[in-house]
Amino acid sequence: MKQIFTIRDAQQTDVPLILDFIRELAEYEKLAHEAVATQADMEEHLFGALPKAFCMIAQTEEGKPAGFALAFYNFSTFLGRPGIYLEDVFVRPEFRGGGLGKMFFQALAQRAVDENCGRFQWSCLTWNEPTINFYKSMNAVPLDEWVGFRLEGQGIQDLANGTINKKKAA
Repeated sequence: MKQIFTIRDAQQTDVPLILDFIRELAEYEKLAHEAVATQADMEEHLFGALPKAFCMIAQTEEGKPAGFALAFYNFSTFLGRPGIYLEDVFVRPEFRGGGLGKMFFQALAQRAVDENCGRFQWSCLTWNEPTINFYKSMNAVPLDEWVGFRLEGQGIQDLANGTINKKKAA
């Protein structure tokens, strides 16, 4: 019998569950050491006065949590319209293969349509071939011509303070 799932917008009471999903995803991606988000962080940035992101929760008919998707809005200057950037999507192993991943993407695509977004984007680790193939099966196009960059922690501080090592930056 096929499992039936529902996807709903997360509520503030879901923050402990969201953190559980984040830790499970970090374990899967071999990045558990980077998963340092706290309950206060998630409450502020998902449900505070100025939310920076939004989250969706999937559950079974019986109410068992099955997965989550966390996204935020970006903006395309070329299109002059907002877009949705999917930061993370995670389906617990026992629920994989039942169409839930595709349901998350459909729900986010529908939100993009409803809100007149020009793009719906995400990234994937290069070693995750099954996931890359899943994305391609939905007609998603890899952005091979783009190189991602990131500043974190002290790097952000150094740049903001103008103390970046000029030899490192060159």
